[in-house]
Amino acid sequence: MDLTLAWAAIIALGLFLYVVLDGFDLGIGILFPFFPDARERDTMMNSVAPVWDGNETWLVLGGAGLLAAFPMVYSVLLSALYLPLVLMLVCLIFRGVAFEIRGKSRRTRQWWDLAFIGGSAGATFFQGVALGAYLSGIPVENGQFAGDAFAWVTAFNLFTGLGLLVTYALLGACWLIGKTEGDLQRRLRVVAWPLTLALVATMAVVSLWTPLRVPLVAERWFDGEWFWRCLPVPFVVAGATFAMRRVLQRAHDATPFWLAIGLVFLGYSGLLISAYPYAILPGITLWDAAAPHSSLSFTMWGAAFIIPVILAYTMLAYWVFRGKVAHDAHYH
Repeated sequence: MDLTLAWAAIIALGLFLYVVLDGFDLGIGILFPFFPDARERDTMMNSVAPVWDGNETWLVLGGAGLLAAFPMVYSVLLSALYLPLVLMLVCLIFRGVAFEIRGKSRRTRQWWDLAFIGGSAGATFFQGVALGAYLSGIPVENGQFAGDAFAWVTAFNLFTGLGLLVTYALLGACWLIGKTEGDLQRRLRVVAWPLTLALVATMAVVSLWTPLRVPLVAERWFDGEWFWRCLPVPFVVAGATFAMRRVLQRAHDATPFWLAIGLVFLGYSGLLISAYPYAILPGITLWDAAAPHSSLSFTMWGAAFIIPVILAYTMLAYWVFRGKVAHDAHYH
């Protein structure tokens, strides 16, 4: 068993689950400005109140796994992306505090709404910026970051930040379609369709822009066998987009969320294919960056225990709090 690949798969899975699970509750904060009614905002927040903090477990798992299995990647990324990552954490703190205090406040509720909106949108944007910087390539010399502290401020990285805002907003809208009813649900269906089109357009732009910026990615997609393997992907995306239109028109509850996850999975798979077998673009492979075999083996025992536990309590939480949410439901 190649422990390096196994750990890369664990980290990739953890990040995908974070994008989906924390993505939709961050998306609710992004959607807040379009739903100013206080009762509707209460309903939107109540839909994720039992699960939102557990969703962030996957971000912690991804960071801890990166430190344990690929310490060079951990140190290089933190050095290269120090500012956006710190700003992301600050936004997550504001969002978490707003989530807890907003429901108990009266006179200051509008300020906590703003903190929830800003924290959700800010955390999402800086996650997207970090993703763009990773895809653009990070200079490394002697195992250390060798670039500028503000190298992440580029048009491509800012665009990926905006693209992730669209992604999380779509996940949030589709989640709420399944959890709400009545006029709020109807208006969420209206919002979900343009967000779907915006996500597909964003995926297309990133798919074209990335190979132009990174020659290794262009080589992977256009000069090798991956071109023929992935040729059906645009047609699958088109099919999922058409299916989204149909289920929104037919007033399905749960299906839009699963289709949104499918679109995110297709985009995420493309990113993984673009980067493989590199841990840091343009030239540090997974095996170059991996920890010693003894460390990988030791930490794998911990992962084999903790990941099933996280999956179990996550599925239990979603099962217990399944179904529609009411305005006057409160979880403390």
